[in-house]
Amino acid sequence: MVQTDVYITDELDRRPPKDMGSPKEKLALLDLAGRMADHPAEVLPRFVDLALELTGGVSAGLSLYEQEPAPGVFRWRHLCGVLAPFENSTTPRDFSPCGVTLDLNRPVLASHPERVYDWISRENIVIPEVLLVPLHIGGKEPLGTLWIVSDEEGYLDSGHARVMTELAAFVGIALQMLASERELKETLEQQDTLIKEMSHRVKNLFTVATSIVRVSEKAATTPAEMSKILSGRLGALAEANALARRSSVDEATIEGVLADLVETIMRPHALPDRRSRFVAKGPAIVLGERATSGVALVLHELATNAEKYGALKSEDGSVRLSWRVRSERLVLHWSERGGPSLDQPPETSGFGTRLSHTTIVRQLKGELRHKWRSEGLVVLMRIPLRNLAN
Repeated sequence: MVQTDVYITDELDRRPPKDMGSPKEKLALLDLAGRMADHPAEVLPRFVDLALELTGGVSAGLSLYEQEPAPGVFRWRHLCGVLAPFENSTTPRDFSPCGVTLDLNRPVLASHPERVYDWISRENIVIPEVLLVPLHIGGKEPLGTLWIVSDEEGYLDSGHARVMTELAAFVGIALQMLASERELKETLEQQDTLIKEMSHRVKNLFTVATSIVRVSEKAATTPAEMSKILSGRLGALAEANALARRSSVDEATIEGVLADLVETIMRPHALPDRRSRFVAKGPAIVLGERATSGVALVLHELATNAEKYGALKSEDGSVRLSWRVRSERLVLHWSERGGPSLDQPPETSGFGTRLSHTTIVRQLKGELRHKWRSEGLVVLMRIPLRNLAN
C-alpha cells in the first residue's frame, strides 16, 4: 500500500453514518434480483447507478480487473456522473487505488489520489474523496472494484461503505449463479451433442469399414491374406475410434503427443500396399485428455469425409496436415489434393461439420475455417495452447 496520507480509511468510522434509508436498500436489492432473473446483462450497470443514487456521489463506476498481460490492468466500465467520458479507460493493477483495495480485500477511502497517481493528474481529474469496495464473483474470484467519487471532503462514511459492501456481495453471488447456470447449460448441450455424436460415428464407422473391406479385397489373393489385411486395418480403425471417444468414467489425466494422435487416426486410410496418402509434419505438442479427445474427433471427421467425398475417395488423392505454434496458439493446416473437383462449398453442412465447430470453437475456444478450393478442401484451425493442456 502506498505510504501516504492519500488513504484515510480510518476516517470512515470516525464520521457519523448518514441515514440512507433502509427501504431504499431493500428496494435496491430487489431491483438487482429482478434484473438478474430477467436481464442479467443489466446487473452491473444498474449496480453502479444504484451506488450513485444511494450515496449521493458525483460519479461512480466499476474498475474490472483484466489479468493479461501480467500484472494486469483495470478497465473502467459502466461509468456514470462526471467521470462518464472516461468509459473504457485502463489503469495499472499495481499502481492504483483499485489495486490497493483488492490487495486489502476491504473498503478503502482515499483523499485526492491525484497527488500520488500521475495517471489521474495528467487527465486534470480532481477527486476530493473516493470510496472503493472490492467486488468478487461468488466471494472468491476477483472481478474488480466499485468506486464512488464525492465532490467534497469529509462526506463519505461507514454507512456508505456498509451498504455498498452488502450490494457488492449480492452482485458477486448473482454473477456466480449466472456463471453456474451457463456451465450447466453447456454441460447439457455437450451431453446432447455426445448422444448425437455416438449415433453419427457408428454410421461413419460402418461406412469406413465397408470401404476397408472393399479396398482390402482388391489387394488380397487368398482368404487368409484377406483376413490378415482386413484384421490389421479394422484394428487400426478401432484404435482411432478409441482415441476419439470421450470418457465420462476415467477421470485420470491422460496425455498424448499430437504426432502419435495423427498417425493413429490416419492409419486406417492407407492404401492396401500400406502406402500412406498423408503427409504430416509439425513439432512435438503434448495434449491433455480433453484436448486429445477433441482433436482426435475432429481429425477423424475430416479423414472420414475425405474418404467419402474428398481426396481419399481416389487412390491418387492425398492429404497434407501440418501444425506449428504461433502467438501462443496451435495452428493446424489440413489440405486435400487429387480428389473430386470442388466447384463450390456444399449447400448444407453435415453433422460432422457442426460437430467439428462445436469441438474447436466452443469447447477449445479456438477458430475453425473451411476453404473449398477446386483442387480440394483446406481447413485451418487455431487453438490457444492453454486450452490444450486439459
